[in-house]
Amino acid sequence: MDSVPSSPTAGTTATAQLEQGCTTRRVFDLVADKWMLSILCVLSEGTVRYNALQRAVVGITPKVLTHHLRSLEADGLVTRTVHPVIPPHVDYDLTDLGRSLRQALQPLLAWGESHLDEVERARSGRQR
Repeated sequence: MDSVPSSPTAGTTATAQLEQGCTTRRVFDLVADKWMLSILCVLSEGTVRYNALQRAVVGITPKVLTHHLRSLEADGLVTRTVHPVIPPHVDYDLTDLGRSLRQALQPLLAWGESHLDEVERARSGRQR
């Protein structure tokens, strides 16, 4: 069995760092959801109304979008502004903390864009 390299800063294995309840695992659980990343990417463009956000995140249901937005708001990543007009509308925007997360995710997004063709080729090769 191959051993997992130790983290030079934490003094524990990478596997131990991802155990339930640890800080790293909690952060991964926050952003590893496909909808969360899509929502964060849309909001990184600026303030968005709920309906526009739902249209931009293709495939998400209103219930799931609402759940994820509430979670992001509770985690301090998103602000929700209700405008007292008839009919009422709601805007969502990233907080400073949310924008800093987007900056942290940028290398992962860039990797995905530059390696998408390779991943697709690998997937199509397995389906033969």
